[in-house]
This record gives sequence, C-alpha cells and structure tokens, in this order.
Amino acid sequence: MITFEVAKSRTELKKLSREAAAPDLWDDQDRARRVMALLSRLEGEIERYDGIMARAAELEEMNLLGLQEDDPSFEEEIAGGIASLDREIQAIETASLMQGEFDRKNAIVSLHPGAGGLESQDWAEMLLRLYLRWAERSGFEVDLNDIQPGDGGGIKSATFTVRGRNAFGLMLCEKGVHRLVRISPFDFSSRRHTSFVSLDVIPEAGEEADIDIDPKDLRIDTYRSSGAGGQHVNVTDSAVRITYIPTKTVVQCQNERSQMSNKITAMKILKSRLIELARQEKEKEIEAIRGQRKDIGWGSQIRSYVFQPYQMVKDHRTGVETGDVKAVMDGNIDLLIEECLRWRRKQEGRSGMEE
Repeated sequence: MITFEVAKSRTELKKLSREAAAPDLWDDQDRARRVMALLSRLEGEIERYDGIMARAAELEEMNLLGLQEDDPSFEEEIAGGIASLDREIQAIETASLMQGEFDRKNAIVSLHPGAGGLESQDWAEMLLRLYLRWAERSGFEVDLNDIQPGDGGGIKSATFTVRGRNAFGLMLCEKGVHRLVRISPFDFSSRRHTSFVSLDVIPEAGEEADIDIDPKDLRIDTYRSSGAGGQHVNVTDSAVRITYIPTKTVVQCQNERSQMSNKITAMKILKSRLIELARQEKEKEIEAIRGQRKDIGWGSQIRSYVFQPYQMVKDHRTGVETGDVKAVMDGNIDLLIEECLRWRRKQEGRSGMEE
C-alpha cells in the first residue's frame, strides 16, 4: 500500500515540478502558494520514504555481515533499527489514511460539558488531560488558548490548538460526544452517574486563507485572566473576548501574557471558525468531513468510557474496545484513532460510490 502511494506521489511530484517551473506561475499568487505548498509536502513524503528504504538496506547489509562473521554483537543494533523502522512505517500507513483537504493542518479543538453540572465539568477536565497527554506522546505542540474553570471544580469549556503534521486529520476522529459512566466521587451515596462532553475540531486557517473581516462587525471585550478555582493569573485585563456580530460567533483567549498576544490568537481562531462556517454554507457535503451535529446526551455518543461496574472503552463507530481504561485516560488512544481513520476512509469510499 505504501509503495503504491509513493508511486502516485512521485508521479504527482513530476507534474507539480513542471507546473512550479512555469514562468507565469506567480501571476496567480493564491494558486502559486497552493502549488508550492503541495510540492513541499510531496518532496517531504518521498524523502521520508527514501530514508526508510536506505535504512532498511543498511540493516540488511549489517545482518549479512553479522552472519558471515558469526558476530552476535550486531543483533541489538539491528533489533533496535527494525523496531524504529516499524514505528516509522506505521506512522506512514496512518498518514496514508488521511486524504482530506484539511487533514494535514493544525487543529483547533473545543471541549464543552453537557448537562450535569460538576459531573460533566469534571469529565471535561479529564478529557482535556487525556488529549494533552496524547499530544505530548505524539510529538505535537499544544497552545492552551482558553480554559473556563467550573464553579466547584472541572472546566466549563476549553479551547486549545494542536500543532503538527496531520493534527486535524487525527483529531477529527475525536469529534463528537464522549460518554463517561462511573461511581461519582461527588455523590455521597456512591451512585453511578453518566456524563457527556462534546468535542469539536476545526482546521486552523493558514496564512493563505482569504477572508475579510470588517472591524465594525467585531465587538472586543477585555477581562481579567483567571485560573482554576477563580484565582487570578494576573491583575491586568489581558484576556480577550471577540464577538463577530453577523454570525454571533464568540471566541476568547486568556493564555498569552499580553492583551495583544491574546487578541492575535483570538482573531486567528475567529478566522478559522468563520472560514469553516462559510465552507458549510457553500458545500453541503462538508458534513461528511465534520460529522452530524448532535445533542450532548444519550444516543449521540461516539465513544463510551465505563469505569464501573466494569472497565471498558468502546468506540461506537468502529466497534473497537479495550479494557485498559487507565492507558486510554493517560493518552494512549492511537489504536482508537487508527481504526477510526480506516472507518472514515471506508465511509468516504461509500459516499463516493453513491455519488
């Protein structure tokens, strides 16, 4: 499968190289930027594949040398090299499942607890921790743009940006309602509770994004940044809330050190959300990418996390489940995401056949 994808990439690279060399390329700057961005991506992918093949050849030569000289000292290095190649190939196979227009972009992620007060707010904070750990394990950078603490614990909402290769394509698999079943630590009667949190994700708008925002359509409010428990992070009104009046879209940022930095970040998030809204209006099929919007409650969950009376995490789209709840809550969700990517690819294939 990888060899087939690389062959396609080489063919496309040749075509793009000819297009990039055309003297009139920069007459249309938007088109030129798209061509150059795609050219750079394909060159990177092919270079990555060629590097793997070269490393595999080195390991093969090392293995032959060890056999010829009957020297077992090569075994440890060869085993380590094979394990490293296996991880790299797995990463490429996962990336090959992502063919969406925006999959390679950074991801802006939002968490919103459903009804249930403290229970759902605590669950939202647990999910935030899960995704921050997953991002760290996966080598992504994360900007915590805004966190609204709950009244007695947990969080009322959170927005963060995941930066890195294929961030949006991977996080898109997590979009939807996440359901938790557990014995509540807040219930003195030790009853079982069910909580829901909705995760939304949109691709971050790049510098090439073309959208005009009239300053007259904006309402910008500043307020004092606050942390967990309502403790003030600083004593200046550095946090920024921006409302785009025509669509009543609200974004806010309080994580940066200055009001100006928070405003820049908030505007970037607003720009991304407005582009996504415009795309939805123009393209009805965008729901195949974003998924159906559902209420944050029963029957709408994409995944269930059961802590009691047994331990299990089950994805309702793919049917994949695991009993290692602790590992999942510690950010080990790669298997769930990979199976979702395969499921998504099949869904897109079926949609294409129906059209």
